[in-house]
Amino acid sequence: MADVLLRQVRCLTDCLDRVADVFVADGRIEKIADHLAAWPDGTLLMEGAGKILAPGLVDLYSHSSEPGHEERETLLSLLQSAQAGGFVQLGILPDTVPAIANGAIVAHLRELYRQAAAQMESAPQLEIWGALTQGGEAMADLQELAASGVVGFGDSEPIDNLLLVRRLLEYLQPYAKPVMLWPLQKSLANGGIARQGSEALRLGLPSSPVESETAALAAILEMVAAVGTPVHIMRVSTARSVELIAAAQQRGLPVTASVTWLHLLGNTATLADYDPNWRLAPPLGNESDRLALVQGVAAGVLGAIAVDHQAHSYEDKTVAFGAAPVGAIGLELALPLLWESLVGAGQLTAVQLWAALSSGPAACLGMPPPQALILFDPGESWVVGADSLKSLSYNTPWFGRSIQGRVTLIDIIDSREA
Repeated sequence: MADVLLRQVRCLTDCLDRVADVFVADGRIEKIADHLAAWPDGTLLMEGAGKILAPGLVDLYSHSSEPGHEERETLLSLLQSAQAGGFVQLGILPDTVPAIANGAIVAHLRELYRQAAAQMESAPQLEIWGALTQGGEAMADLQELAASGVVGFGDSEPIDNLLLVRRLLEYLQPYAKPVMLWPLQKSLANGGIARQGSEALRLGLPSSPVESETAALAAILEMVAAVGTPVHIMRVSTARSVELIAAAQQRGLPVTASVTWLHLLGNTATLADYDPNWRLAPPLGNESDRLALVQGVAAGVLGAIAVDHQAHSYEDKTVAFGAAPVGAIGLELALPLLWESLVGAGQLTAVQLWAALSSGPAACLGMPPPQALILFDPGESWVVGADSLKSLSYNTPWFGRSIQGRVTLIDIIDSREA
């Protein structure tokens, strides 16, 4: 690539937030200075004022509709969505059809990825999660999955059988791969589609109590204390869960945790319009939950923000709120909307948000921070629509609306050459 000089760009890392001139030669940062007065002939000059230069983003978990539901999303469109959103690494959950429960499916996905990546420039790195169980009833072929090179193990659904959870933690301890669990006691949730509280009551929505999450979480934490296998807690959605995880971390338990991006933006009151695109699992929390989740990110208790991107067709989502399938797209929307709503409102610093979207998720996987850099313009306005989205599906509450913030350049430094 040509040499590039970014003038007066805002540079962000885990410990740096400064405005500077940045000179990039042969895909490598050569100089960072308050002002650079000289540069080689042929250098491409780019005005960086108001823009953010920072490490690429890492998504811990999202859903691939291919194989199984290619009409919703192909692997190519998923990767293009991730790239457009600034993600240089993308994790996919094992709920494809067939599920990622053996080495043959992993090999098939890797071939699909090879074909899709060949059609792109600087495709995001794909990390595949292997299934923990077969339908929540018995262990998947964990040894074969580990040998196939999965990034870790984690079901898309909660595991009700706590004895099976303990056996999984015992069995997987020697593999030294991340184990990801969703804490939810389905019998306590009782089919609720909103978090229990005054707002759910006012809206007439069947509700799920906080204990449906925290009871399962407490049991998982007790097993981690007994067995010692590190665990990542996914889809944290309540204030009490943040307290339990913080206490476990203070005790020295090997526990990391993540929250999905939409749970940082919405609360139960958001459901007043009964928009099916806000039908999520777990359901949005009350405002006290949302604030606690934001504080959990700021404090590092929740080390990662996950997108949990899940494509659904227009027909699937154009139904009554309670009948809609759970999930929304988000790979192209997460960074701009989180920046505008949380950084812009002073609820998170720029460094805190970026860490939770980049180095934090990488650390949860036991990986170093991304080397690839992206350029983000928080002031660029665009309309979320069929012509602007790379995804084949449009199930998002922001469809048809104008938002601010867009990734304008990706992979200034190519991590695969580092």
